[in-house]
Amino acid sequence: MISTLGWFAIAAGGALGAVSRFAMSHQVYQWFGRDFAWGTLSVNILGSFFMGLIAVLLVDKFSVSTELKAFIMVGFLGAFTTFSTFSFETLQYLQIGEMSKAFFNMALSFSSCLLAVWLGFIAAKQFS
Repeated sequence: MISTLGWFAIAAGGALGAVSRFAMSHQVYQWFGRDFAWGTLSVNILGSFFMGLIAVLLVDKFSVSTELKAFIMVGFLGAFTTFSTFSFETLQYLQIGEMSKAFFNMALSFSSCLLAVWLGFIAAKQFS
């Protein structure tokens, strides 16, 4: 059962994660434009990497409180990554007939995020 402090930790992490997601994706769109969902893809890849890294570090390597794990993994990374935006952008591509962009977004998001979480997991295993 999660404590009251845990609920607040998730809320605070979620607020920071959401603001960080917006800031990063906004910057990526400024760099690369909005011809493709580069902003969403970038936060999802980075968030996936850190989920793999932090899951190992906080669960296997370091003894941290349940509240800190909840703050980072559920709150911050849960709000930082954005499956709903990925789904919405993919649907938009499908609705306007941009089938190649829709399938490219699905394939690239799935493969790169899975690779990123695995690389984060492997990187964390290197810590002694």
